[in-house]
Amino acid sequence: MRAATSTLLAFLFTALLAGCSSFKFPGVHKIDVQQGNIITQEMVNQLKPGMSRSQVRYVMGTPLIVDTFNQDRWDYFYSLVDKDENEVREKVSIYFQDNKLVGIKGDYVPVSASTNPLESAESAESAESAETVE
Repeated sequence: MRAATSTLLAFLFTALLAGCSSFKFPGVHKIDVQQGNIITQEMVNQLKPGMSRSQVRYVMGTPLIVDTFNQDRWDYFYSLVDKDENEVREKVSIYFQDNKLVGIKGDYVPVSASTNPLESAESAESAESAETVE
């Protein structure tokens, strides 16, 4: 009877310990988890107004999300969770009009652009809403 009780207590303790999320097993290897498209400032700096969709795809890669209802907007997302559970998230939205690049909005914008890319993105959004109203 005593052996059964100690076995039951050992099993119960092990089950409770396994459920503790705050307990960290020493020596367990954790990896960095990357998801989405890697986005760099250098990539975004290569984007110029008037570029075609294929040129943008060559520079940025295939977009993670293409809006089903608005084919003139591409979204690029990137997230990284490192082994210490620090999270980094980045987002860039690219806008097209008549299959030409008209705006960029998000965490990265072209540094060398002669016009403000946010104004271009806002004008693209207003053009979209004007098209849907008509």
